[in-house]
Amino acid sequence: MTKAFILIGMVACLTSVAHAIAGQATFYTPPYVPSSCFGFEDRGVMILAANSGLFNNRAACGQRYRVSCTGRTNLGVLEPCTGRTVDVTVVDLCPGCAGNQVDLSQEAFAVIANTDAGRVNIEYNRI
Repeated sequence: MTKAFILIGMVACLTSVAHAIAGQATFYTPPYVPSSCFGFEDRGVMILAANSGLFNNRAACGQRYRVSCTGRTNLGVLEPCTGRTVDVTVVDLCPGCAGNQVDLSQEAFAVIANTDAGRVNIEYNRI
């Protein structure tokens, strides 16, 4: 029985890793309203502006993602990651973001990385 639980736990961990999307994150600063998804409705500060592919013409509005920092993108901050994850809600489009990039609120970025880094490598999953 114990072996079965261990096996189930291992499969669950591998499944979550297999669905992780690799990319990069930057951050933007307040004001966070109005947003493309919710107009002047305040959705808090744990938010994300999605690249156009992820945003999918507003289909991603309100979707939640768990984001973690995986490393640096430049030589500015050698160890930018905090080792924590953050759960964010898609509220906006990031028109300047590349296809592998998302723009986190400054507060959400600070949970996973040192804001002095400006841009970090990430993995994110829909939750």
